[in-house]
Amino acid sequence: MASSSASQQDRIDCRYMAAALRLSRKHLGLTSTNPAVGTLIVRDDGNGPVIVGRGVTSIGGRPHAEAEALAEAGELARGATAYVTLEPCAHHGRTPPCANALVTSGITRVVGAASDPDPRVSGKGYAILRSAGIDVREGVLAREAADQLAGYMNRSLRKRPEVILKLALSADGMIGRRGEGQIGITGEIARRQVHIIRAETDAILIGIGTALADDPELTVRLPGLRSRSPARIVLDRLARLPVASKLARSAHDVPVLVAACAESSTMNRAELERAGVKLLATESFDGRVALPELLEDLGNQGMSRVIVEGGADTARAFLEEELVDRIMLFYGPEAIGADGIAAPIGRDHIPAGFSLMREARYGEDTFAEWIREI
Repeated sequence: MASSSASQQDRIDCRYMAAALRLSRKHLGLTSTNPAVGTLIVRDDGNGPVIVGRGVTSIGGRPHAEAEALAEAGELARGATAYVTLEPCAHHGRTPPCANALVTSGITRVVGAASDPDPRVSGKGYAILRSAGIDVREGVLAREAADQLAGYMNRSLRKRPEVILKLALSADGMIGRRGEGQIGITGEIARRQVHIIRAETDAILIGIGTALADDPELTVRLPGLRSRSPARIVLDRLARLPVASKLARSAHDVPVLVAACAESSTMNRAELERAGVKLLATESFDGRVALPELLEDLGNQGMSRVIVEGGADTARAFLEEELVDRIMLFYGPEAIGADGIAAPIGRDHIPAGFSLMREARYGEDTFAEWIREI
């Protein structure tokens, strides 16, 4: 009988943690240096569990999810269970620790998903709860939570953002056709999926070759999500991005960052800055932008997720430096042929250290996502 009851509680915990994870995606990519966390306050007065409080880390990072959920629940939090997708913080910042707020609210049980790698928190948040007599269960849907919080985990452990390499491949393993700029490889559903991914990241990164050949806009163009376009970054050692490009012309609406080195054109730098483009002073190595140092700078600016979208050379550079954490491959049904630009990787050629996380099909297109374990 006890085993059956425990099994039922496991199912309830997984159900509400899954709901908390879905809630946390609402502000993914919008919470600055803080992770996008979801919290649910669930109460059972004998007629089954009911959600009485919901919270997600606010845009900009504050208030935290726990505070939002407790404020909504009010007195109904007393005797309830809190489901948190990340260990509650234990350190004093602009606000008191969330672990203490849970204690004073009268919460009697806390179910957590991922542990926080921040040394100011790691294990300490749960310790505060346990010392106050709160029943704590850790690690519920921990893998799913760690995947969703991978940007924050990367920035905490590796001091740089999570790097997501996205490539659209033709049936014969090509990413484009020489001399033709941007060409369509995947269908509408897959393209919409890419825009959703963009909306959940801090920045999109391309090389100057792609910027010159394709003149892309790199914004989110789905109804209702246009305001969530992330910053656009161009690896442009010599600051060659044209002021007349779509990127430069839209810099006042959506941030554009150009990673340029000291030897770049002073005149074009000045014109880009007048257009609203931000110049990132970067180091060079072997005739190209030093990527590890650039990523460290982006992490220091609070960026947690960067998606690399443009160019075989740029993709190859990140792969060679072992800076890619997640690979998203979209496969279209048509072949490009002899004039195609070969992709640096493919379904049968994934770098060591990556494991297949999920596969999907969007009409005639297929999708595969690979992740490197943190």
